[in-house]
Amino acid sequence: MAQAEQIWHDELNSFRIFLKFEKNLADNSIKAYLQDISRLIQFFLDIENKNLSPYEVQMTDIQRFISYLYEIGVSERTQARMISGIKGFYKFLINTDTMAHNPTLLLEAPKFQRKLPEILSVEEIDKMINSIDLNKKHGQRNRAIIETLYSCGLRVSELVNLKISDLFFDDGFVRVTGKGNKQRLVPISNRAINEINTYLIDHRQLYPIKPQFTDIVFLNNRGEKLTRNMIFLIIKKTAAQAGIEKKISPHTLRHSFATHLIDGGADLRSVQQMLGHESILTTEIYTHISKEHLRETLLLYHPHSQANTKK
Repeated sequence: MAQAEQIWHDELNSFRIFLKFEKNLADNSIKAYLQDISRLIQFFLDIENKNLSPYEVQMTDIQRFISYLYEIGVSERTQARMISGIKGFYKFLINTDTMAHNPTLLLEAPKFQRKLPEILSVEEIDKMINSIDLNKKHGQRNRAIIETLYSCGLRVSELVNLKISDLFFDDGFVRVTGKGNKQRLVPISNRAINEINTYLIDHRQLYPIKPQFTDIVFLNNRGEKLTRNMIFLIIKKTAAQAGIEKKISPHTLRHSFATHLIDGGADLRSVQQMLGHESILTTEIYTHISKEHLRETLLLYHPHSQANTKK
């Protein structure tokens, strides 16, 4: 291994340890960071055949890399993510006194139009829940799953890992383990409490529960924790039988949860805490959704906004 390649390898490993133990990031997030920086290394060593170490890289070198990404058709969103990872890597090198100059300091990510996520109305969510046949074995479980996703705004990973010992129904909260194993308390509605209790008391004993999953709330036929893919299938199937044609996923219920809270007057900080967002900037997208909804309402109902207004 050439000297420059060895230096990249060593620094990348140090960065990995930093992300895992100091930033406490999830394994998938760490993997994404390392893959993005590896693309930069591959560009210098294999594409350009330049034996550059991370300490020798200048801003113009990284700009050539960005131009290369554009030429091969990498989307602006992906470019922005990769630049963010590279900037994080060099910030780490500066903070550990490994190098004195930061070649990414003035680097800007490409501007792109952020797509607003799909949301469901309260009526559409009720249609989904009411379309579930409770006479079927998984009916009550699936009903409790959808109600919990919408009532608490959980991520799929948070739902499948939800434990019975995390349910504090007397206090009206559930304890959720989110990204980076960070825990938070999320309020839960009475409807969701009733659906989960009905499932736990009357239906969960139908499953041959395996010992390692006795504390997991939602189980499959084999008495094991449900997979993320299974939750996706449940949501898609339920939406279809409710006659909802929107392209939705479990995350749609999370988006709907946040949007409906803000529409109802909830403050942004509270919604941020319930969603488990590290930055409030991530939560702010739901204010844009609300504004879009207001705009659509104006165009639909205000007499001066209608195309066929009579003069």
